[in-house]
Amino acid sequence: MKKLFLGNIFVLIVLFANAQNDAKAVAILDKLSKKMETIHTIYAEFNFNLENLQDKISDKRAGHIWTKGNKYKIAMMHSETYFDGKTIWTYLKESNEVTINTPDEEDDETINPATIFTIYKKGFKIKFVQDRFEMGHALYVIDLIPEKRDKPYSRIRLRIDKDKNQLFMFERFDKDGNNYKITLNKVIFNKPMKDTDFVFNVKAHKGIEVTDLRDD
Repeated sequence: MKKLFLGNIFVLIVLFANAQNDAKAVAILDKLSKKMETIHTIYAEFNFNLENLQDKISDKRAGHIWTKGNKYKIAMMHSETYFDGKTIWTYLKESNEVTINTPDEEDDETINPATIFTIYKKGFKIKFVQDRFEMGHALYVIDLIPEKRDKPYSRIRLRIDKDKNQLFMFERFDKDGNNYKITLNKVIFNKPMKDTDFVFNVKAHKGIEVTDLRDD
């Protein structure tokens, strides 16, 4: 009877601790989200890292990103991606070809980078992991665990800079063994941007090969 009683107390302590951690994580993300609501545009320089230990894959790249509302542009070494809120253009520089498509809002394979600051608000269980000091930054580490098990990823991990109240690192752990990590090195808020900055200009690229996958 005594062991049962102590066991129940232990369970209650664990549940209470988890509840406190979840509340802390939500408070941290709400504070970040509230700040982002006052910001109209974001420019950032980042490092992208893809690893798959099982298949021995490692890919590291540097890039730049511009966001305005749900629009974004990403520039990396050999490619550029434009999204104007409706249409997405993927341009490959070396082959001078562009693919035009209308993204599926239900597709979980890709995440709109313009929404990563508010992604936690729907469809996730939120867990505070730890306080951590890394790469010269005091960080909160928070896991987002999808409520639906059919997602292609098992969790998303956010590292939030405590002092700046802004996202420092975004990690996604896919079920196929691919782990994606984006580290923000330099961030500028409210930099002037035009809507046309998020539209790929096909006519500006002579001899370009165009693959249009949009529905008529």
